Amino acid sequence: MITGLYLFQNDLRLDDNPALKLACEEVDQLICLYCLPIQGPNRLPYTVSQFGEHRMRFLLQSLDALKQSLANKGQELVITLLHPLDAIPTLISRYNVTALYRSQHAGYNENRIWSYLETHYPFLTFTTTSSHTLFETSELPFALSDLPTTFSQFRKHIEKHPIQSCLPSITALPQPPKALPVCAELPTVTTITPPVSPNSIHHNFMGGESKALQHLEHYFATQAPSHYKETRNALDDWQSSTKFSPWLALGCLSPRRIIERLQRYHQEVEQNSSTEWILFELLWREYFQWYAHSHQGKLFLFQGIKSCSPNTSFYAERYQRWCAGNTPFPIVNACMKQLNQTGYMSNRGRQLVASCFVHELNLDWRYGAAYFEQHLLDYDVASNWGNWQYLAGVGADPRGHRKFDLAKQTTIYDPDHHFIRKWKGNEHDGKIDTVDAADWPIRD
Repeated sequence: MITGLYLFQNDLRLDDNPALKLACEEVDQLICLYCLPIQGPNRLPYTVSQFGEHRMRFLLQSLDALKQSLANKGQELVITLLHPLDAIPTLISRYNVTALYRSQHAGYNENRIWSYLETHYPFLTFTTTSSHTLFETSELPFALSDLPTTFSQFRKHIEKHPIQSCLPSITALPQPPKALPVCAELPTVTTITPPVSPNSIHHNFMGGESKALQHLEHYFATQAPSHYKETRNALDDWQSSTKFSPWLALGCLSPRRIIERLQRYHQEVEQNSSTEWILFELLWREYFQWYAHSHQGKLFLFQGIKSCSPNTSFYAERYQRWCAGNTPFPIVNACMKQLNQTGYMSNRGRQLVASCFVHELNLDWRYGAAYFEQHLLDYDVASNWGNWQYLAGVGADPRGHRKFDLAKQTTIYDPDHHFIRKWKGNEHDGKIDTVDAADWPIRD
């Protein structure tokens, strides 16, 4: 009797899940585990102590949906507040687990945990399979150590590379050990669905695999893909961009499933520069996943992957003003208030607030990345930290610093100030600092 343990992380789905499929084929009993990251998602000086309300709600909705999907097939999702290095050894010992499975993860800390377990349990079988990317490591036309230094170079290598077909949704799973629901040594979370507040998150974002697949079909049932390139920079419109990212980040939706549906759109409707841009942006996401795998802990360094650090620092008041949307820049304020109230911000908005953070406020970019980590519904370690490095001039951008003219950007993307008025971006005191370097008040 082979008992396996499957660690769910960024793959909260049964559809197109190669790692879970492999576990189902190789074990007689299976424990499905998820460790809730309640405290300290990262352990750095700019630590995020807990997830923001909207990000946590979306995660809990997604877990609840997965739990119900597994229950429909006779399985049980064990959700615990314990750290994986406490929960997994407990389960290994109690249920004589001999095989452990997970989907590949770009997170440095997540990989350190897995490596620690492999080192301390050399007599067990550990299996990691790609489920979060379009390609497997073995399919890349270069070694990770030779990852192209820019996205353009990466794209030239990869864009014509064939993408594997999606796997069908898993219909049957090995059953859990009989005593699993009463494992007293492992504190579990039994009620995880949070109360729903109609004003708490963007009204169309609901976590879970079924919601992700519904959104995928609904999006491609419209003409929106045919106009994506022209509308993708809108700051606050649902149909302007794909909105796949929250479900992609948690793995409720497979990137290969999006490609498959896009190809169907090409066959049934049309293929143009806008539809091709959807693939272009999925390749950007792909690049950052392998960028994180390649650079590992450098993803969180002040100097990034460069040889020298940027000329910025940390000013507590400026940081708090940026977080609250109280800067002299109305477009930035509106974007930050949108994020705080919904957990969502458009891609264009992210570029603008990051540029302001680094160039106008001269702040250490890592604190901005950590704030996004705390609040974004679609937080993904590779995309978030890779993009912040890019904007801060310490990452994969060959041009270095990307500074946006905020007044010009406002004229282009919010000429009538509709977005600014909606999110009260004009409600600010017009200051960057009220104290000097010695913490003395600055006189007007």
